[in-house]
Amino acid sequence: MPELSTRSSVSAVQSEGHARHEKHLWASLARLIRLPNQSGTLLLMLPTLWALLFASHGRPSLRLVLVFAAGSFVMRSAGVVMNDLADRSFDRQVTRTRMRPLASGAVTAQQALLTIVALLIIAGALLLTLDPFTIALSPIAVLLAAIYPFSKRILPLPQAVLGVAFGWGVVMAWAAATHSVPLPAWLLYAATICWAVAYDTIYALQDREDDLRIGIRSSAILFGSYAWLAVGCCLMLMLVLLGVTGWLNGLNAGFYGMLAAIAGFLSQQVLAVRTAVSPARAFHLFQQHVWVGWSILVAICIGFL
Repeated sequence: MPELSTRSSVSAVQSEGHARHEKHLWASLARLIRLPNQSGTLLLMLPTLWALLFASHGRPSLRLVLVFAAGSFVMRSAGVVMNDLADRSFDRQVTRTRMRPLASGAVTAQQALLTIVALLIIAGALLLTLDPFTIALSPIAVLLAAIYPFSKRILPLPQAVLGVAFGWGVVMAWAAATHSVPLPAWLLYAATICWAVAYDTIYALQDREDDLRIGIRSSAILFGSYAWLAVGCCLMLMLVLLGVTGWLNGLNAGFYGMLAAIAGFLSQQVLAVRTAVSPARAFHLFQQHVWVGWSILVAICIGFL
């Protein structure tokens, strides 16, 4: 009986340890896909909603809204895992990123690859609800997401690659709504690229010193003390492109009034970036762009009233 009791105790301890390991793994996978922070998902999703509103003249299909909202979450999750997998050796050398699951060893490369495969399968299932033309555009989104992490090693402006990748959802959303990609869709795509370059330059200010030390390229390094000017020019061009897109779609004066208010807010951001900003301040300014995205969505809705 004592021997049986000892075996039972050992088995219970092993089961408890296994349960703890599984719980820790799931928590690490949640951190890997940035589940606690969905700013990136919203920055990917909101331009697709702009596109659906424009393409449907203010009356988007609820089905398409749900598909692109879910697709934004899945593809952003897959994208950050691809990024962390490619950058894990660099992340260990950066203060802000050294405790990411792959960099710290909480998640293995094999587990990360399996996570990417699972997410892409889910994305594929969502795609099957769309028309053949939109499905044909989808491989470009995966290719761009895979290319972005490596652009930081080669290109002086990897934020532009991020913008091209994030903005592709605009093209797909417009195609899903109208089965075509007319000129206004490409103008909105360009506006989204400009927006991404602006907010990701602000984001990159957090890591400028570490990136210089380890040899990672970014727009914050490229523009240096003129980063504020680059951000300002990108934001101004974004607003102009949005304005032209609205004009081509016959939006009313309310849309332009909202754009003017957004421009006033963004000008304050540019002035803030002109001075030295702490990493915490840079991240706060970056997060404000989620509200900028929602404000543009409201502006488009008002424009169709």
